[in-house]
Formats: sequence, structure tokens, C-alpha cells
Amino acid sequence: MLDYSHNAWLVAASLAVALMAGFTGLSITRGASALSERQRKIVVAFAAVALGGGIWSMHFVAMLGLQLPILFYYDALITLISALVAVLMVGLALLLLHFRPRTTRTIIGSGVIVGLGIVSMHYIGMAGMQLCRPIYGVVHVLASTLASVLLSVLAIWVAYDERTHRNILLGTVCFGVAVFTMHFIAILLTGFVPDESASVTGPMLSNQTLAMGVTIAAFLICSAFLLTGISFIGPEEETGKRPAAAPEDSGPQISTAIVGIPYEREGQTFFADQTSVAALRAEGHYTVLYLGPEKQFCPWSISEAEARLKPHGFLRCHRSYLINPRFVSSFERTKDKGQCFFDEVPALPKVPVSRSRLTLVRDALGL
Repeated sequence: MLDYSHNAWLVAASLAVALMAGFTGLSITRGASALSERQRKIVVAFAAVALGGGIWSMHFVAMLGLQLPILFYYDALITLISALVAVLMVGLALLLLHFRPRTTRTIIGSGVIVGLGIVSMHYIGMAGMQLCRPIYGVVHVLASTLASVLLSVLAIWVAYDERTHRNILLGTVCFGVAVFTMHFIAILLTGFVPDESASVTGPMLSNQTLAMGVTIAAFLICSAFLLTGISFIGPEEETGKRPAAAPEDSGPQISTAIVGIPYEREGQTFFADQTSVAALRAEGHYTVLYLGPEKQFCPWSISEAEARLKPHGFLRCHRSYLINPRFVSSFERTKDKGQCFFDEVPALPKVPVSRSRLTLVRDALGL
């Protein structure tokens, strides 16, 4: 076995790349569920490239910091395949999160897919090493996979449980730590031996050439990180606080007289009768409208929707949800919180009720 060490600066840089990629990917998908299907696909594609590219870049920044006593290269074809696998696996997870009802099963399943994508990318990338062969056993792979899946599920759970600034930042940290931890657990459980007999399926990549590619990828991730950060810094609509009553001379107030609740589809604006709407969910500065079996994009913020719809019987049961009590089929108390169930709304199986609004919801339901 060959002795090896790591360049501390490149180790730190690999963590920074993972964090920036995580922030970029998780931020640009905020509000995506409220977009049209075509726009959502574009956003998901960009997010998949950011997150998958971040996984790949983190791995190879760390591998550039791997110091072995012999010279080694990478097979270009295998290296490219490892990047594509990471992007495709993350893309699949994002498709589930943004095109399927966001249930507990969906969130956990998406986290598992991301975790498996990280592991697959790592070991495919390691298989591309030439003149030096990594040695590891099944138990080592299983241990790395378990760590990756658990940390990835945590990252997706935190980032998608509620799409607030706080959750996205915490999800970013969890994602960065998941990629970083999985890589170095796997490296710790891997040995390296000289091997000059390996067959090469593509052109050879030296560390210098790989460094140029990784530098370009990291530069693009940093640029996307900065651009995303600019739009991320700003007021957040779903604060969970009731808007303070404004004095009479403070300017025009939001009128509560509405023809219907506006929603957009295929470039047109329609108006839904408020009695047919089961709930609204905050998604960035806009909301998602639950109308029959469908979800529609509504240009109102959750605060504006509350101000307009409260006179029509809607309740703010959570900082991210406004519900129509007429559609609640059952209610469950869970310690100091609760859950409202909507059996007739397939896209909205249940809605959380926060502790501060529990009494209000129970009173509205006659409990």
C-alpha cells in the first residue's frame, strides 16, 4: 500500500465548492413548484447541473489535494461519465421534488437518490485513476454509501421541509457536509497500490489538465453562487407574523373585495372561485394554489393572500400555509402542534398547524 496525505488548502477548497454548489442549486429551485411546467424543467436542469457539478468538482478538487509518492493520471472518458452520473442522479431527485406531491416518502426517496449519486460519482471517478489503483472492499463501499445516504436525506429534508431562507441555508450546510464527509470517509477506507497494467478507454488526463477543468467548473459555480446570493438576500415573505395594522394615513390598503383568486397557466391569467380553493402554500414571493386535483401558480404572496382571503373564511394555519376550513376532512393533534388532512385534494394530503395557530384552527373547526 502507498502512503498518502492531503493538501490542507485544497481540502478546505473542496468543502467551499460543495457549499457554494449546494447553496446555488437549492436557492434557484426556491419557488420552482409555482412555475409553469416548462419553466420548472429549465430551473430543475440548471439546479441539477449546479448540484451535480458541485459534487464532481468537490471530488476532484479533493483528489488534486491527494498526495501520493507516484505519478498518476485519469481516464478522460470515465471522468466525464462520473460527472454525468452525478448530474443525472441529482436531476432525478429534483424532478421528484418539483413534479410530484412533496410527501415524506418523496423527500426521503429524493435524499436517497442524491446520496447514491454522490457515492456513484465518487467510485466511478476513482475507477478512472491510471498507474495507481484504489483498493477497497464491499464493507467499505457500504459504509460510505450509508453515510452519504443518511446525510443526503437530512440535507433534502431540511431544505424542502419548508422553503424558507433559514431552511435553504441549513440545507446548504447539510449538503456540503454530506458530499465532503462521504468523500473523505471513502478515502479513509481506501488504499492505493501502483498499477501499470490498467486499460485506458479514453484520453489520459494529467493532474495539470484536470486542475484546469476543475478550476473552470469551480469558477462557474462561484459565479452562479454570487448571482444567486444577490437575489437571495432580501425580504422574505413567509415570516409567519401577522401584518401589523397600518394607520389610516399610511397609504392605500389591500382591498379584500376580490372577483376570484388569480392564477396563471400557459401565459394566461384565470380567476378561481375562492370557495373551490382548498389551500395556498408559500413558494418564495408567490404562492401555490390547490385547486381541485391541480396545483396552480398564484402571483400573490402568502401575506397578501391572507389579507385578501381572511374575510372569506381562510385561515393562516402555518407561516407557509393558508387553508380553507371547508375542505378539511380530519384533524390530528400532535403534542403542541397539529395537522389538517384533505382527503379530497390529492396534491395536498395534509397541512401542518403551528403551535401559535393551533387554537385558532381548532376554534374554526369547532373543536
